[in-house]
Amino acid sequence: MEMRAAYAECLAKFMEEDRHVVVLDADLAKASGTRKLYDRFPEQMFDCGVAEQDMASIAAGLASYGFKPWIESFTPFATRRICDQIAISISYAKQNVKIVGTDPGISAELNGGTHMSMEDIGVVRSIPGMVIFEPVDETQLRAAMPVLNEYVGPVYMRLFRKVTPDVFGPDYKFDLFKADTLREGRDLTIFVSGMFTRDVLDAAEELAAEGLDIEVVNVHTIKPIDRETVLASARKTGAVLTVENHNVIGGLHSAVCETLALERIPVSALGVADRFGEVGKLPYLRKALGLTKEDILAAARKAAATK
Repeated sequence: MEMRAAYAECLAKFMEEDRHVVVLDADLAKASGTRKLYDRFPEQMFDCGVAEQDMASIAAGLASYGFKPWIESFTPFATRRICDQIAISISYAKQNVKIVGTDPGISAELNGGTHMSMEDIGVVRSIPGMVIFEPVDETQLRAAMPVLNEYVGPVYMRLFRKVTPDVFGPDYKFDLFKADTLREGRDLTIFVSGMFTRDVLDAAEELAAEGLDIEVVNVHTIKPIDRETVLASARKTGAVLTVENHNVIGGLHSAVCETLALERIPVSALGVADRFGEVGKLPYLRKALGLTKEDILAAARKAAATK
């Protein structure tokens, strides 16, 4: 199932059980996967039009009256366009608003550089009180949605809209504030978030044949980062590589570096190299921006050699 369809199914369950759960979109319900919810829940769905700042402010107002708003738009419009509303109306005012940015990073594909937000985590991470979460597959998303819905406080979720390869099995236990160690290793830790997680696991298997024992940790919650897991894994392996669908400035790499600043452990990065995006399909964009599995393999070999 597409991630946006699973997201909409979870919202429908919440809305059936609690009339205080409401969804606001900025003329992008079809893109976000929530268009059919208007027919089922006409009093709990709000189309704010192409007015994302108004959408965020309305959501903050609804939250102040006890509602549980979810707001959604393409990632740049759910973060940098409404940054002041997130900071003041939502976070400073301690309002319980969930913000969903769809098609993060290069997954915006043919919408091009204007819709390809490489800086959204950096924008939101600098705002006090925000939680930032990015699911890697449908299983993790479905496990996380009830937790996010019940969490009291502002949350930003980066949502890949389409189908993702499976990473987690049916027995997966989700903890919002605990990173998931997917593979134990001793030579290098790869901290990964989002859409590249499956590629990192596959790369780790290939590197094992070369004699490199890679530990893979999925950091699904980038703020607050799971300091305990990050420190323990980095100290065990002695070298770190971060892999993310985001600018290497301000996102997962920055969060890991801040955590390990006093540890004397080398930290390498694979992500968007501080540039804007462009028009293209995922295979082209991954190659153009140096984000293929072959790039992950090369970066891992180089990072392991830094110890």
